[in-house]
This record gives sequence, structure tokens and C-alpha cells, in this order.
Amino acid sequence: MTKSATAPQPFEPEFIAGLKAIFEERILFNQMLGLKIERLEPELVVGRIDMKPDLVGHFAYNRLHGGVISAGLDAMGGLAVMAAIGARHMDEEPLQRLHRFAKLGTIDLRIDYLRPGIGSHFELRAEVLRLGSRVATTRMEFLGADGKLLSSGAAAYIVS
Repeated sequence: MTKSATAPQPFEPEFIAGLKAIFEERILFNQMLGLKIERLEPELVVGRIDMKPDLVGHFAYNRLHGGVISAGLDAMGGLAVMAAIGARHMDEEPLQRLHRFAKLGTIDLRIDYLRPGIGSHFELRAEVLRLGSRVATTRMEFLGADGKLLSSGAAAYIVS
């Protein structure tokens, strides 16, 4: 994941708390996955999923189900778009910016499974490559507890 030369303005605690509440509590599927936000910045979002029996896809190897990886990366791509939209409208109040995400939806999602999802926990990272007026493009990574890349993803989201 890369960062641009000019650092954007950091988010207010109220915006971060509101986005965490939407993402971790109001989206019940994220809650079922145990998906938590670890870092929320305008250019990079980082999440975490702890391994639990409900997420196993292959019982003999205690391997994470591929659907968990796909859903987690899709959610993180959407979160990265939310962060990018929030950063674009820093002139608005935090609560006003949180209402901009109502029409966000996945258009296209591609996941490459590179290694099996085995471990105690997983880190998910996402960044926006381009935020247009109607479509946003993202890149995502799914890493093991040891930092190895297990899966990568790319997605497009409708933003208007």
C-alpha cells in the first residue's frame, strides 16, 4: 500500500467513532465476522478478524472459509471508500459526512487467494486508487498474523 506525498487532514474523533459504529455495530454481517477497525485514515484503512470456529471453511486444517476472506475484503474496500469520501468533504460537519454513505454499493469484486487462511488472527488493509464522482476503485490485502499476504483483492463501488 502506498501513500501520497501530501498528507491529508486527519479525521475528527467524532467522525471515527461514527464510522466505527456504522461498520462494526450497525452492519450485522461485519459483527458476525468479528471485523474490527484498527486504523482509519483518509488514505488507508486497516481491520482485523480474529479466528473463531464459526469462520472455519475446512475443518481438518482449521482454515478460514474463502467467503470470510471475500466478504472481509469487500467490506474493507467499502470502508476505504467511506474514508476517502469523508476526507473529500472535510468542510462539512462529521455527522453530515456520515450520511453520504447511504448509496455506496459494490459493483465489481475480484479476490485472488494466494495462501490458505490459517492463523490466530488476520489483518485486512484497503486503499482507494481512484475516487470519481460516480465510481471508486480500491485495492485490498488480507494478511496472516505473521504479516504474509494470504489474499489480495480489487473492487469498484458505486458512490452516487
